[in-house]
Amino acid sequence: MKHEDKEKSKSGFDRRSILAAAGGLALAPVAGTLVTEAKAQTEDNKLIRVEGRRKLGTLEVSSIGIGIQNMHRAYPTTIPNRSEMHRIIQSAFDHGVTFFDTAEAYGPHECERILGEAISSFRDDIVITSKFGFNVDLETGAFGRGLNSKPDHIKLAVEGMLKRLRTDRIDLLYQHRVDPEVPIEDVAGAVKELMDEGKILHWGMSEMGLKTLRRAHAVLPVTAVQSEYSMLWRGPEDDVLATCEELGIGFVPWSPLGVGFLNGAIDERTRFAAGDFRGTEGRFQPESLSKNMILVDLVKSWAKRKNVQPGQIALAWLMAQKPWIVPIPGTTQMAHMVENVGSTSVTFTSDELTELNAAVRAIKIEGARLPDAVQVMSGVEAPEKG
Repeated sequence: MKHEDKEKSKSGFDRRSILAAAGGLALAPVAGTLVTEAKAQTEDNKLIRVEGRRKLGTLEVSSIGIGIQNMHRAYPTTIPNRSEMHRIIQSAFDHGVTFFDTAEAYGPHECERILGEAISSFRDDIVITSKFGFNVDLETGAFGRGLNSKPDHIKLAVEGMLKRLRTDRIDLLYQHRVDPEVPIEDVAGAVKELMDEGKILHWGMSEMGLKTLRRAHAVLPVTAVQSEYSMLWRGPEDDVLATCEELGIGFVPWSPLGVGFLNGAIDERTRFAAGDFRGTEGRFQPESLSKNMILVDLVKSWAKRKNVQPGQIALAWLMAQKPWIVPIPGTTQMAHMVENVGSTSVTFTSDELTELNAAVRAIKIEGARLPDAVQVMSGVEAPEKG
């Protein structure tokens, strides 16, 4: 049954109430107009729905999803209001989103709990994903050293996921990063046993080496690959997308808005709070930011041309690359969720897409996308099975 969100937005009402009290009845017509405009905006938002559905392998989902990674602790290290995160998740479903992405490492554990708490009334109408692979303590959620995809650990990790997500199955389970000490055939074997028990329906991989992807797919067909991909970082265009297309595997871009860069949340004067990982990325260092802003200028020019928001251009561009690409932008703000959903109605003619592709690919981004300590976990090949 579709969740009916009973909480009505009161955005801006308190300030207007204070003004009305100070100005008396003379402000009544103005206040009434503002309330009417707010109601109209709310009604307009209800009309914005995801357009279309897409296939990740054999798994059908909404053409855009939502990432739950920052709903426990946002980029600036602040803790968002939990009930508001529930409301955003529930409203995303009301707007047609059926694809919800999280992981045991997000929180750790806490983002799975937030998602599980929010979806109870419509669990059977959506696709939920989670990920294993980091060395996360099964009870406390504390991070240990390195990675852990040992089969026994995977099975115990999934049991914890099911409890936190308040469900009896995970629709799509990813290996978050390849464990360099465990043959991928052993990983696939553990996932296959979980599938046989009905606890996992599909599986995928994230940021893996391509030889490992092929080996995994040969043992147990992979439904989706997740990797960073956006106008800001186009690495998957080198060979990952071609491999996915060859094997019939869907692709799910994480950070499709360049961690806020492509929707204008970062400019050349931005400096990041201690603990905000974006401050450790080479592409966001002051000397790089000033050069990389040319990409934001391009996105903004197209947003003006199409009469939409910059982030909508960035998301629509991703979806236009392949029909089996499903971005999962994360947000902690209701307005941004609705804006992201609206990107599914943004289209490009063939000539427009050719022009935009050429412009994006002509821009050289300065600075590394991830710190070295994190980057070394991408593109890893699993050891051969003895």
